[in-house]
Amino acid sequence: MNKVHVRKDDSVIVISGDSKGTKGKVIAVSPKEGKVIVEGANIVSKHVKPKKQGEAGGITKVEGAIYASKVALVCSNAKCANNGKATRAKIKVDEKTGEKIRVCAKCGQKL
Repeated sequence: MNKVHVRKDDSVIVISGDSKGTKGKVIAVSPKEGKVIVEGANIVSKHVKPKKQGEAGGITKVEGAIYASKVALVCSNAKCANNGKATRAKIKVDEKTGEKIRVCAKCGQKL
């Protein structure tokens, strides 16, 4: 199983591709494929068949999956040098609880 550096509900920015520069929240993660679905990024047209009689079908716009390597985490700390920009994450062990937490590499704020 592949590891993915982002999780559901993380705020990310797309760093390459047609949706480059798009900021959004991670809606879904697929670690097996190494892909994520980001809110507002990689919009694709999907042909939808009507499910019930009388229901309308047609073409809808939905977010498509993109490779996790094409997104970077965004630090939300206002005092951080990387505020609103792509940032790296560090793994830090909490002294009190002993659990691993992800922090911004620049400012140390929890991501």
